[in-house]
Amino acid sequence: MSSAVAALPIHGLHALAYCERLFYLENVEMLRVADERVFAGRRLHVELERKEDEGEVLAMALESQRWGMVGKVDCIRRRDGQLIPYEHKRGRAARSSTGEAEAWWNDKLQVYAYAALIEEHSGQSITEGRVRYHADNVMVRVLIDDDAWRMLALSVARARELQASIVRPQVTPNEKLCVKCSLAPVCLPEEARLHDAVTGRWRDGGRERQGDGGMERWRDGGTGRGGEKALANSSGLSISQSPSLQISPSLSPPVSPSLSPPVPQSPSLPVSPSPRRKAIRLFPADDDRQALHVVTQGARIGRKGDRIEITTPVDLGEPPQLHPVNEIGQVVLHGFAQISTQALGFCAQHNIGVHWMTSGGRYLGAWSTGAGTVQRRIRQYKALTDAEFCLRLAKQLTEARVRSQLSFLLRADRQDSSPRVSKGLTSEISALPDGRATDTIEESSRVVTESIATIRKLLGPMSRVKNIHSLRGYEGSIGAQYFKALPDLISDEAGPEMKPNGRSRRPPRDRANALLSFGYALLMKDVLNAILVVGLDPSLGFYHQPRSQAHPLALDLMELFRVPLVDLPVIASINRRQWNADEDFTIAQGSKCQQVWLSNSGRKKLIEIYERRKQDQWKHPVIGYSLSYARLIELEVRLLEKEWMNEGGLFARMRLR
Repeated sequence: MSSAVAALPIHGLHALAYCERLFYLENVEMLRVADERVFAGRRLHVELERKEDEGEVLAMALESQRWGMVGKVDCIRRRDGQLIPYEHKRGRAARSSTGEAEAWWNDKLQVYAYAALIEEHSGQSITEGRVRYHADNVMVRVLIDDDAWRMLALSVARARELQASIVRPQVTPNEKLCVKCSLAPVCLPEEARLHDAVTGRWRDGGRERQGDGGMERWRDGGTGRGGEKALANSSGLSISQSPSLQISPSLSPPVSPSLSPPVPQSPSLPVSPSPRRKAIRLFPADDDRQALHVVTQGARIGRKGDRIEITTPVDLGEPPQLHPVNEIGQVVLHGFAQISTQALGFCAQHNIGVHWMTSGGRYLGAWSTGAGTVQRRIRQYKALTDAEFCLRLAKQLTEARVRSQLSFLLRADRQDSSPRVSKGLTSEISALPDGRATDTIEESSRVVTESIATIRKLLGPMSRVKNIHSLRGYEGSIGAQYFKALPDLISDEAGPEMKPNGRSRRPPRDRANALLSFGYALLMKDVLNAILVVGLDPSLGFYHQPRSQAHPLALDLMELFRVPLVDLPVIASINRRQWNADEDFTIAQGSKCQQVWLSNSGRKKLIEIYERRKQDQWKHPVIGYSLSYARLIELEVRLLEKEWMNEGGLFARMRLR
């Protein structure tokens, strides 16, 4: 093996036999998620190491230059003078048609690979391996012959082929494999299948087929993760039957090319992809981790054991605060708070994003260990340099935002002077206040109605634009109508000082705009964090132009969430008279205009309102399941990535009801 070629981990071959897409995500895009099943497997191996007997070697790490593989064998024992590799699995064994215990195909492949490493290092011929399935307490023998070596060679060749590709393999047709896969929230296989059902297609391995309601049979085998059954390979064929599997001469082991590998013996599973299917819920409904905002000026963030420690200046007389690291998803530093390098490293180990904001509420940037692999970036760059593709995405995005704005105004226009609690997406919000005079209500209703009529007139021409510049023009005109009507959604009892005068930014010129600007900065933080977690490049978007001081992709995706996550809760909080016009705001007279900023108490209050809003549940109109806004932001980023992976159709489908 060339020194320039990285050694192939044997656990990667195990993933390859389970699902080619899983192999690609873990070993090419380097995405790994340890769930409870992964930790259970680790605990099993720890227990085995404590029970080491004489005459056996446990957990030996080996590497083969000949095969280009590296791995850590669970156990090597000597029986009748022969070395035998043992593999321990937490799940159950496969069963033949007669009920006899058998090894799953991906477990066999793993044993083949360990046998190759042991044979190379020991110089002894390895003729068998064994797999112990602890769930049903059975030991299964695995024969290692010339056919096994050939199967191993073909699998290694296929793994190298995938490693050299920038194209992520398609979702396996066997949806049962995905139910307990730790990477299902990253892969989103059910959303991909839903796209196929909507378009009348499903996938047969790497090929697309038109849905006709017929039955298809797929070869099933393997325990992979969580004891679930696995495919022999993603196409349902034996490896020798796949024309794409060509052994590179530099990787070919010394086996006879005339040998044909055996078809792994395992029961067949009928799979009937229905064009009218309901997605199985695999994406988590909520993220239990919270964002930790540090707003006290001069506060210091450090590490203490497995917790994040926050200490405030001595003159405040406050005790240090300790937060368990597994409860924190983000750390946000406002103003002049500081963080130690030890805390930064600790956050990196636990995939915690760190964000900085100015004391005035402007978002500065982020530090994250997001998994931005080369393959994902290449796919993104290739797609987002296509002008027609970008225009299509921009239309979807703009329509989603405009329809949310229109729905908000329509809700206000339908309501009378009596406050009502709106149901559905914004159950906490009463769009119109009470207690206004009849003539004031009528005037406000007229302004709102005129804005609604104008926005509706602009929607049709906007959908027919031929370039992004024209789309921006329509979107700007609609935005002006929306903000023109926004003051009339605010109660007179909140006070005239709480009503916005149009939209002003950098700096905000009134209190309402100060709230909106800070809310949008918090939203920018969450959207950028999701982009980095997914692994995309925030510097290249499809709607906003590339700029040195901003992240266009984050600005693009923010459009989906401005109304439900910022505009609605801000207007609702003003109508509930939650703001003190003097204590929660700081007013400075600039050379040209008045500048309004949130005070320390105002920032804390809006952070609480915004973070609480993120926990509200929302039901996706197409996918059909409910999830929090915090999870929805990440889901939309992943659905965006699917748009350029031939799995699109679900991005920007959210609408305000």
